Amino acid sequence: MKVRNILMLSIGMLAITGCEDELNLENPNSMTASLYWADEDQALAGINAVYTPLINDGYYMRMTPALTDGRADDFKADSPWPDLGQISNFTILPTSDPIRWMWEAYYQQVFRANQVLQNAPDIEMDEDLKQRILGQAYFLRGLAYFHLAINFEKVPIPLTPAQVQEDYYQPTGTEEELWTQIKSDFAQAQQMLPVDYENVNGPDRAQLGRATKGAATGFLGKAHLYQEEWSDAAAEFRKLIDGPEVNIYSLMDDYRDNFSPFSENNAESLFEVQFANPDQVGGSVKNYGGEPQNAWQQVSSTGHTYAQDGFGYSDFLPTRWIYNKYKEEETVDDNIDPRLLVTIASNEPEANSTTVYGGVEWPHAPDAIYPRKYTHDGLGFDSESEGGNELSEINYRLMRYADVLLMYAEALNELGQTQEAYQYINQVRNRANLADLEDIAPSLSQEDMRDQLAEERALEFAIESIRWHDIRRWGWLYDADKLAELRSRDNEFDSWRAGKEYLPIPQSELDVNPNAEPNSAN
Repeated sequence: MKVRNILMLSIGMLAITGCEDELNLENPNSMTASLYWADEDQALAGINAVYTPLINDGYYMRMTPALTDGRADDFKADSPWPDLGQISNFTILPTSDPIRWMWEAYYQQVFRANQVLQNAPDIEMDEDLKQRILGQAYFLRGLAYFHLAINFEKVPIPLTPAQVQEDYYQPTGTEEELWTQIKSDFAQAQQMLPVDYENVNGPDRAQLGRATKGAATGFLGKAHLYQEEWSDAAAEFRKLIDGPEVNIYSLMDDYRDNFSPFSENNAESLFEVQFANPDQVGGSVKNYGGEPQNAWQQVSSTGHTYAQDGFGYSDFLPTRWIYNKYKEEETVDDNIDPRLLVTIASNEPEANSTTVYGGVEWPHAPDAIYPRKYTHDGLGFDSESEGGNELSEINYRLMRYADVLLMYAEALNELGQTQEAYQYINQVRNRANLADLEDIAPSLSQEDMRDQLAEERALEFAIESIRWHDIRRWGWLYDADKLAELRSRDNEFDSWRAGKEYLPIPQSELDVNPNAEPNSAN
């Protein structure tokens, strides 16, 4: 049973606020916090509700992928919606609605996680279940703050539910405080979460989609990596690769399985957002945003947003640079890198790929290219989103084992263990049927290996909400030569200016919170 099948049980359960003393009335139709948090069922409904923001429009329903991919050099805007173009060329304003939707979705998750962490410890219930619930709350709060850190630079860091009016006006924390909290939350989650839910005892038994020890370990390692804490990052990734407890992951034989609705929560996936179409779980109201309700659908709009002309909105296009990059190195049997036709829809007669969706002959200009990853194209469907707008059920994978392998290789290289990094890169290359790296680039220097890893990551993770944050954390925007390369690949970088690597703090937040500070992008 997937988490997505039980999310609706908790919608609305955490819309619970206290009343001011002078208006001490109890609404029998809306339970307050003082009456909630009484038993195991309510604790479980509470943690289920912390997952719900993930399917909000501002999070992974649409805007987090779109506003992340759009800023990278492998993707460019092709949309009549001005906000998407402004995101891609780094001119977005703090009054942008999509920016605000992201901010609100992340803090909705923080708010709900804080409620669980505040109230669940005092509930008399099975202790093992309680530890799992708390571990999930720490993980999901850490995940929300991770997204806030990489997108907004520095933000308020509330750690408890607001009790008095002043609590609603949290000051902006420092970057150091924010990253310290992220790592603390993931470390706490790592200690409390199970490797999986197959053998636990309780109502969450065998439920796929819940946060696990492996997910917490992967994101703790990633947080260290983003902070250039190489030894700590390597130590966490090593647990996933050859540790005694959480080395349960492996690469799928077929790269396409990582983006298909038929192979979700697979051996390569550390954590993914669970989506479902209305035929599977019901719902009549699109999950665009705001406070979730019982009629909410659990659909993704990413597929329809990315899908090619005639099948979706085609709001973005791959850059010619990433398309050409896939063709630079052939497989060991002289074929095209198989990741190309999973990632990009293109007319490739030499690869016997001249159709889209359910066999439609290539309907575009011969040299046109479109996104394919996270759409239904190539998966046996006749149309995008199963015949309706924005009704995709494809889960969004937040971390794959391939990422663990390449991040581990990066950490090893930065620690001066460049030769040791080859074997982990080779695992990813070999899945794509490419030659071992030492056969084509032996004895790379540390600096050359950095460039090689950047290429390996670009090809493996194109259009997965990863490339942009790699560019940002590597400091390429402040390296004149690298910035020139980015501009040659995607002219949207021509309008990048210092500080614009982050999204601006929403103006609505600055207007209502006198203690909130703008960031470098405002």
